Amino acid sequence: MIAAAVAFASGAHAQATVDPAVTACKSTGLLALQERSPEVTDLVMDIESLAVSKADTKVGDVPIKTVILGEAYIARKEKTGKPDRFVCLLGEKGKVLLTFFTAQ
Repeated sequence: MIAAAVAFASGAHAQATVDPAVTACKSTGLLALQERSPEVTDLVMDIESLAVSKADTKVGDVPIKTVILGEAYIARKEKTGKPDRFVCLLGEKGKVLLTFFTAQ
């Protein structure tokens, strides 16, 4: 399990500037959601809930360099509901490998 291999020493990032990894996860996640549900209009990351953790692990032979956990609001036709939890895995050079959303 990836979570067991990653040290979550980093706290939530509540910064004025958003980490480029978060921006990458947001844009990739939004595109993936829109492919499944065209009514999705936006993805709003709850910056205060985010845990951005550096990692040095692998899934199979694929290196994982950053893991982001947090909450995001999925906007559908300009309405947002309850936050969804998400996981985003980034590999080398900040490439998004996986975005996963689940209702709480």
